[in-house]
Order: sequence, then structure tokens, then C-alpha cells
Amino acid sequence: MEDQKRTNKEVLAKGVKTLAMALGAIGLGPVIVYNAFMNKEHPLFLVALIPGILIMLLAIFLILKGINLMLKSFFD
Repeated sequence: MEDQKRTNKEVLAKGVKTLAMALGAIGLGPVIVYNAFMNKEHPLFLVALIPGILIMLLAIFLILKGINLMLKSFFD
């Protein structure tokens, strides 16, 4: 009888946790960028804009990493 591959539950849980962290960054990044653009004349405009953009890039990275981990748990 062939040995069937099973889902690696530890890797799957890690992928779900990574996607959950990305959910926070998905919400926080655009809010910071929006508030930065609403205050363009403020001297700290770039101090708010740059972290907002970095948080949005972090969200993209975490989404891709979470999906990759979930696919590894299913197919490896």
C-alpha cells in the first residue's frame, strides 16, 4: 500500500499566523499613507509617509510568505 502524504500541520499553522500578521499590516499601512497625504504641508510629511509605504511593502511580503508556507504544507 502506498504511503499517502499528509498535510504538515505545523507549517500550515505558521503560514496562517503569517497571513494573520499581514492582515494587520494591510490595515495599518494605507491608513498611515492616507494621513500623510492629508497633511502634505506639515514638516513631518515624509516621516509619516515612508513608514507607511514600508508597512505596505511588509504586508505584500508577509502575504507571499504565508501563501508559500501554506503551499509547502500541502504539497511537500
